[in-house]
Amino acid sequence: MQVALPADPNLCPLCRQSNQCAGEVERTTGVKQPPCWCNDVKFEAELLACVPEHARRKACICAACNQTDAP
Repeated sequence: MQVALPADPNLCPLCRQSNQCAGEVERTTGVKQPPCWCNDVKFEAELLACVPEHARRKACICAACNQTDAP
């Protein structure tokens, strides 16, 4: 039985690398950030479906995974 790692809002839920989320940086540091890169990109439904249930709406997919459509 696999145990799901807790969702870390700083890590991509697909590759577990830094997702560079400006919104999360602002929440954790209190320092105003420019709009996050992800506000201007499209995430395909197939890619979003690859995000583990426990991490949905808790951690952003990184730019690398979005560009390669990698689960």
